[in-house]
Amino acid sequence: MAPLDVLLGLLLLSSLHTPSCSAATNGDTLTAGQGLAVGDMLVSRNGKFALGFFQPTTTGISKSDNTSPNWYLGIWFNKIPVFTTVWVANREEPITGPMLKLTQLKISSDGNLAIVNHTGTESIIWSTHIVNRTGTSLNTTSAVLLNTGNLVLVESPSTNVTLWESFDYPTDVWLPGAKFGRNKVTGFNRQFISRKSLIDPGLGSYCVELDTSGVVLKHRYPVVVYWSWASGKSSLKLIQVLKTMVDMNQQTRGLINPAYIDNSEEEYYIYTSPDESSSIFVPLDISGQIKLNIWSQDRQSWQTINTQPADPCTPYAACGAFTVCNGNSRPFCDCMESFSQKSARDWELDDRTGGCIRNTPLHCTSNKNMTSSTDMFHPIAHVTLPYNPQSLDVATIQRKCEESCLNDCSCTAYSYNNSRCSIWHGELLSVNLNDGIDNNSEDVLYLRLAAKDLQSLRKDKRKPSIELVTAASIISFGLLMFMLLLVIWRNKFKWCGAPLYYNQESGGIIAFRYTDLDRATKNFSEKLGGGGFGSVYKGVLSDSTTIAVKRLDGASQGEKQFRAELSSIGLIQHINLVKLIGFCCEGDTRLLVYEYMLNGSLDAHLFKSNVVVLNWNSRYQIALGVARGLSYLHQSCHECIIHCDIKPENILLDASFIPKVADFGMAAFVGRNFSRILTTFRGTAGYLAPEWLSGVAITQKIDVYAFGMVLLEIISGRRNSPEAYTSNSYHVEYFPVRAITMLHKGDMRSLVDPKLHGDFNLEQAETVCKVACWCIQDNEFDRPTMGEVVRYLEGLQEIDMPLMPRLLAAITERSDATLL
Repeated sequence: MAPLDVLLGLLLLSSLHTPSCSAATNGDTLTAGQGLAVGDMLVSRNGKFALGFFQPTTTGISKSDNTSPNWYLGIWFNKIPVFTTVWVANREEPITGPMLKLTQLKISSDGNLAIVNHTGTESIIWSTHIVNRTGTSLNTTSAVLLNTGNLVLVESPSTNVTLWESFDYPTDVWLPGAKFGRNKVTGFNRQFISRKSLIDPGLGSYCVELDTSGVVLKHRYPVVVYWSWASGKSSLKLIQVLKTMVDMNQQTRGLINPAYIDNSEEEYYIYTSPDESSSIFVPLDISGQIKLNIWSQDRQSWQTINTQPADPCTPYAACGAFTVCNGNSRPFCDCMESFSQKSARDWELDDRTGGCIRNTPLHCTSNKNMTSSTDMFHPIAHVTLPYNPQSLDVATIQRKCEESCLNDCSCTAYSYNNSRCSIWHGELLSVNLNDGIDNNSEDVLYLRLAAKDLQSLRKDKRKPSIELVTAASIISFGLLMFMLLLVIWRNKFKWCGAPLYYNQESGGIIAFRYTDLDRATKNFSEKLGGGGFGSVYKGVLSDSTTIAVKRLDGASQGEKQFRAELSSIGLIQHINLVKLIGFCCEGDTRLLVYEYMLNGSLDAHLFKSNVVVLNWNSRYQIALGVARGLSYLHQSCHECIIHCDIKPENILLDASFIPKVADFGMAAFVGRNFSRILTTFRGTAGYLAPEWLSGVAITQKIDVYAFGMVLLEIISGRRNSPEAYTSNSYHVEYFPVRAITMLHKGDMRSLVDPKLHGDFNLEQAETVCKVACWCIQDNEFDRPTMGEVVRYLEGLQEIDMPLMPRLLAAITERSDATLL
């Protein structure tokens, strides 16, 4: 497992100190008269959950362990080696060392379940606070830890009347079987609140709840809503999102069944897991993101299946004051120039609420009507401006805007854009860097700094540091030696300048010998397909792994294809991108070895009559999977990778019909410091964006255009421009014109593949058609990014009715004129 995945797992689940293996167990029930002390546990009958006292600790975040001095009562996964709590009773009332030996969990005299301390007089640390309890039933009250992880207080074991349950008072985790929602009659609401840090389960900065408007994620103080799902129809979309989170992974498919209940008394979401042996939980993370985590027995770690919102910078004040958040980097939080972390230890523990502080105080004095300051401003470009600006209408030019801030000692930054002046007082929050290829932001934040810091900053930028020069020299020498060894290796084995050989056990790329692949493919006898690049053959390795071998033809073109594929798909991995297993480069032979896709390419299932017809759900999941793969290429790689040839032939389907984007021979790379690239014409007719024809520099939006064309073909089950015949005349029907026309008329049924016989989800079909029509807009700026496409298809973001592109409108007018 990759170190990054391990670290992510640690950050996700706030690893805690596991109670001693010798801890005594009291079964699953605590009755009146019994006490649960430190070292004792209640364990559910299925052994899945345990309840007891624990001390939070985390390892692996820094050189030394970080352990809290406090103790808490909580519930955790009992059989999982990575200690993971799912509920904490006394979040805001921790138990300190001296109190620990005399502290117990018991049924108190008033019938409540309580943590009681016996130092001197008996004091209640935490209680269920059930009021008006009287009568003889107090002696039969019991606390039971159920198989679901729900701690319930029952009137008596015989009646099973529930008086209180932990599922009604969640902390930061939503478990299967628990309701997430509200009681319309009483106003009771089950709210999830994030923990404060990896070792502090106290109340954090973020909460999620269901109110009259829908599901909302918000910052608590000040109250700022930063993510929401509206109620009504969108509730069903949220269920689909939860389902999609799991179904996108073959190994976790079908593990949860979400549902939405709305009646006169209650409105809530709930999900269950048919497989009781699986371990699943949904936490509201410290970062303010909701994450769906599933335990992987093979990897012995928690796997994050999905995160919402996907960008960690979306939550308000994600990194604290005077920070810049960059969702494309890890870690994603950094201090502004000339600022330092207020508490490095808190940052290690994921608590960034303290943010950063100045290295040098500002120099500003104010006497009567005179203000004197030597401070200066440092520009931070391409950012979202901080929260809560103050507009100054009197500052009509930038110089006056700057002076207005400088003359106010409490002013910490200003921005001037489109003749509008904005200033900020005090802390700067939610400054997010937009450094991706999609960045169109022209906003510049001018940060107020002490003159000393700004002068040092400018000197540092002009003068390279000794460390940088030394590092550059070492790297240059290392590259020189590497190239020398590579030339020797190439001459010895007559191989080209291909990537380094990776050990197969490490999961890297394998350098195959030609004789091995010749034997695996039985002398390239079973052909799977072919094209302008060459041919693909089926093979079987000695370990019985089935492979697909692409044999590239043509000395010049084959070499370009070979290098393009190795430098793109060879360096990345994603569930929706075809996996490159290895390569062979001997003499003039260029071979690429891929994982074998049992169900072939998408075009066969859409356009051919002798294959299995894809049902609507499969088509929708294929569209969503391809969108995720392209979004990863565009936004999550070190460099933006533009595929340049998206079409059904280049979308492969595995045994479970999970789509994999393939054929990166035409891919282009765009550095993160650039927004577009000028490259040679490439692609396939019918999927080419208009900018290809105009000869301008391209962006990743050409992939968006091609993807839109593919979506229309997924809907209709036919090529976008088939030739159709009538009894009187010959005419050509361009399907995109018909699609957007029928979409505006509300007639989706006439657009969907007739081979489905009307068996499809109308709402999903409308969404896919809207997305497709936005993707094929003439102007690239009108097209969504692939990240937005994913959110549209997942139902996380509403999409408007698309406009008719000018080119399609021209085609429509020309067709109408012909008919006249």
